[in-house]
Amino acid sequence: MSEQTEQLSYKKGLRDGLPIALGYLSVSFTFGITAVGMGIPPLAAILISMTNLTSAGQVQGINIIAAGGGYIEMALAQLVINMRYALMGISLSQKLDNKYNLIHRIISSFGITDEIFAVASGQKADIPPRYMYGLITLPYIFWATGTAAGALLGAILPESIQAALGIAIYGMFIAIVIPPAKKSRGILWVALFSALLSSVIAFISQYITITSGISVIICAVIAAAFGAAFFPQKTGEVTADE
Repeated sequence: MSEQTEQLSYKKGLRDGLPIALGYLSVSFTFGITAVGMGIPPLAAILISMTNLTSAGQVQGINIIAAGGGYIEMALAQLVINMRYALMGISLSQKLDNKYNLIHRIISSFGITDEIFAVASGQKADIPPRYMYGLITLPYIFWATGTAAGALLGAILPESIQAALGIAIYGMFIAIVIPPAKKSRGILWVALFSALLSSVIAFISQYITITSGISVIICAVIAAAFGAAFFPQKTGEVTADE
């Protein structure tokens, strides 16, 4: 096992996951407030966040529950919104080390989110289970804790503060993208292309229905193809940091 792989410890995973966890705290707080406001019992809102780790899926889920939707509608909505995680899982599986058996893969798949995927896929060494578990731990705890705080205490906060809490997630995304974009021209152009494509889809969605989950899948696939076509990484290529 290489020295780089050895450095990907559980403790390093915790450190790398802390910024994600802090971003999740405010977003899940808002989710807790929203869920209770739609008539979802506080305990049910907390259990939703403890058994799921998908902000868009959970928000759409409580909308369907509040509207009295059926199981089929719920299943189809979650399939479409969360389909992108299948692509992330396939991509991330190429970076896992040989200690990843089926049980490790099943447990880790529960914790894959956009931000966790971005941080994990940015590691230069193969990823051992202990690092992935460390990376998932704090985001999961903060996601559930933020939901509980929002569900139980959100009513006492002014609406302006509640609305402002949702902005933190965007700062977290920027913090994830900028460091690698500074080192790689390809990553920078792919990020910019993806942002442009997302804006185009947002404009088109005014005229035809495109859900947020489908939008993410379209952007991910086309942006990845763009990067592979114009900024390919040669087989066996080693970066300057390695």
